[in-house]
Amino acid sequence: AKWIRENVNHARVLVVTDRTELDEQIEGVFQGVDEGIERSQSGAELVASLNQAEPWLLCSLVHKFGRHGVEHSDDKATDAYLAELIKSLPRDFSPKGNVFVFVDECHRTQSGKLNEAMKAILPEAIFIGFTGTPLLKKDKQKSIEVFGSFIHTYKFDEAVADGVVLDLQYEARDIDQYITSQDRVDTWFDAKTRGLSDMARVQLKQKWGTMQKVLSSQSRLEKIVDDVLLDMDTRERLIDGRGNAMLVCASIYQACKIYELFSNTELKGKCAIVTSYLPSPNDIKGEETGEGLTEKLHQYEIYQQMLADYFGLPKEDAIKMVAQFEQRVKKQFKKEPAQMRLLIVVDKLLTGFDAPSATYLYIDKKMQDHGLFQAICRVNRLDGDDKRYGYIIDYKDLFHSLETTIGDYTSGAFDEYDKEDVAGLLSNRLNKGKDDLEEAREVIKALCEPVLQPKEQIDYIRYFCGDVANADDLKINEPKRVSLYKNTASLVRAYSSIANEMQAAGYSVAEAKKIKAEVEHFSRMRQEIKQASRDEVDMKRYEPAMRRLLDTYIRADDSEKVIDFEELGLIELIIEKAKQNPQAADTKSVPDAMAEVIENNMRKVIIDELPINPKYYEKMSELLDALIEQRREDAISYADYLEQVKNLAGDIERPVDTPDYPDEINTRAKQSLFDNLDQNEDLVIRINTAIIQTKKADWKDNRFKLRNVENAVQEAVADYQVDISSLMDIIKSQAEYD
Repeated sequence: AKWIRENVNHARVLVVTDRTELDEQIEGVFQGVDEGIERSQSGAELVASLNQAEPWLLCSLVHKFGRHGVEHSDDKATDAYLAELIKSLPRDFSPKGNVFVFVDECHRTQSGKLNEAMKAILPEAIFIGFTGTPLLKKDKQKSIEVFGSFIHTYKFDEAVADGVVLDLQYEARDIDQYITSQDRVDTWFDAKTRGLSDMARVQLKQKWGTMQKVLSSQSRLEKIVDDVLLDMDTRERLIDGRGNAMLVCASIYQACKIYELFSNTELKGKCAIVTSYLPSPNDIKGEETGEGLTEKLHQYEIYQQMLADYFGLPKEDAIKMVAQFEQRVKKQFKKEPAQMRLLIVVDKLLTGFDAPSATYLYIDKKMQDHGLFQAICRVNRLDGDDKRYGYIIDYKDLFHSLETTIGDYTSGAFDEYDKEDVAGLLSNRLNKGKDDLEEAREVIKALCEPVLQPKEQIDYIRYFCGDVANADDLKINEPKRVSLYKNTASLVRAYSSIANEMQAAGYSVAEAKKIKAEVEHFSRMRQEIKQASRDEVDMKRYEPAMRRLLDTYIRADDSEKVIDFEELGLIELIIEKAKQNPQAADTKSVPDAMAEVIENNMRKVIIDELPINPKYYEKMSELLDALIEQRREDAISYADYLEQVKNLAGDIERPVDTPDYPDEINTRAKQSLFDNLDQNEDLVIRINTAIIQTKKADWKDNRFKLRNVENAVQEAVADYQVDISSLMDIIKSQAEYD
């Protein structure tokens, strides 16, 4: 649109689509780049805008060119409507400017009679059709007749290669249903059909046979629920709440039944049904049979309960909130995936619903062609580095082909497309899994290649943490450690996805054993490097699964104190661990790896705390350097080393306990000022008072509030030679001044 505007005289652009959600989305996109776009609210408003030279940029629903039902009327009625439409235009109507019409989703409504209506109103306009879905063979010729030949095609596999969308991984799951006792079924039929005619009995049995083939039993739905819950605890992006899932059901009733099952699990409150169903008391009139709830009654009850639980309202009030409910859960699904983990759908949200968080699509419904293509593309949106694929879990064998096994996924499900148009749509999961694993192995081995032989724990620590005697090495080597953590995680993910199917993926038993050992080795090294460097451990990834294990399998007796670690920090815990296994009393028996873990941890604290109190932590750094030198020169016994390192650790972690400060210098902030202002107690008290009396909420992030505090400090130190810039850096680092 921008290029046309800049290169064509008197250019105007009209963007036409066929759904309100898309019309709103297009309006938002243009406004998001500061381009004013007029969104027509009616056919008359659109005609009036086209009859003027401004605005140059418009958007509209295609239905503004027609009336309800025109697409489904016969040719004679439609021709009469078009003649009437032309006659109803204002006498002076003449579309102004060079009009370009962008027709979105041109594979659907816009290629029929409404397209003719558009052309009748805009006979001189240039029409350009866009579609994100391949054209069906039966529609292809008609689309080309309406819009002309392709200007450009950009297919799914090209978009994946360019990183515009994600590849899709496919997994078929099968849940057999079988009758446990045919005799009992027959007995039930005999009892229930005694008063029926032969014809009625036959009809009932036919209905039963159809239900048996088509509908899911409670038992089968429970298996699907169990599957999803297990995935929530084990699959990437689901386990940490960064991603979420959609489950496509065959009917609204099935969606309600499966929601009811999820409501009795940990997903209660974190899943929702979004369908076209609008529950109304009128739906259930005459449904009471005395034999229990009919499908309609059950459906109504479940929807009513879901809305009541969500809004915290009585059922009779909540039932009126369906529209608000849908808007809220859709927004929550997109913005807060950890709080809305699963949407249960039937037809809604399978087209035009863009939620980057959506990572898994479970399909338990027969689908094909446009509907299936659009549905599986709900999970191919980019959403951060940890979303590598969209995952399709298929319970209906939609892509299976006996002739080509898993080599060709387009048979059957996409028969109505030209094969080249859907090439590369789904990846062979095991082939792709093997490629990912081999790539991850190669990357991690290349990263660790420079580690010195014999590549034992101490060699890895020295490569990824540096020389513990050099205060800057820990920081300098941080990028290498970040790369190790990231690439080890990639290796573990790639291995986990096919760990139970290594031979099916093409590995021999010996190769599988070797790879498992590699993964365990690099996982262990990652943990040891994290401990040695005191880098953060991301426990959130594992917390949901661990909590479930705790709640399920652990029972606790009353507490009994064995040893009190409450006063020990991480450094001292490591020291205590070293003390528990002393091998001798001389330095030579101090394991170098353990010593360097302790020293690296202390160095990390010094580096982190340096901005808070530069003088104090520079002194701590000097003491640590001296201790390292003593250890390396064997000038200190193991017992003395541990005692000194424990004392130094206490001073590093808890300077507030150090007894060398005057009584008034009794907080960490005052101590930092005292150490860095030549131990001038009066000056520290003046500065501290000025800060407390002047600071406002969030002053550190507001330049006006910050300036007020700086002016107050400047006034407090007016009689002294003080570097205000350095002093303010120390003040801003104090948590107690927040």
